[in-house]
Amino acid sequence: MSMRWYVVHAYSQYENSVKKALVERINRAGLQEQFGDILVPTEEVVEIKDGVKRMTERKFFPGYVLVNMEMNEDTWHLVKSTPKVLGFIGGTPDKPAPISEKEANSILNRVEEAVEKPKPKTLYEPGEGVRVVDGPFADFSGVVEEVNYEKSRLRVAVLIFGRSTPVELEFSQVEKG
Repeated sequence: MSMRWYVVHAYSQYENSVKKALVERINRAGLQEQFGDILVPTEEVVEIKDGVKRMTERKFFPGYVLVNMEMNEDTWHLVKSTPKVLGFIGGTPDKPAPISEKEANSILNRVEEAVEKPKPKTLYEPGEGVRVVDGPFADFSGVVEEVNYEKSRLRVAVLIFGRSTPVELEFSQVEKG
């Protein structure tokens, strides 16, 4: 039998404790051969508070843990009886279905990309109103014209002396509103 990826539904906010409990239970039961990786899919997010950049982690499937395992009576029961686990997603309650190889790879790639390229926590859209909080245009309001997530920059149309002027700003220099 080969290992496949299964999605386990856990209590929200308890994904990491479910992962830890699963690892401990697998080791205690001696079932290491029948389990592979256990993942809580997260991505790094750049958060700017009070002008200071901070990296935080955000789960992109809150409430779910991915488990690479061989499905049999013992492994099913071990996962299902873990505290804070609500069950498996997909298939039937007593015969869960694994996710496809394609789905598993897309999630694993997203986890890897998230490590290489952190995303901003605040997302901006063209046409949205922002307030400049830093730099020579502080306290001006403007409208987002263009967003460049690669460089974490925005082009904002700011009213200066009654004329709309496009200004290049970093995400850290603006806030929504």
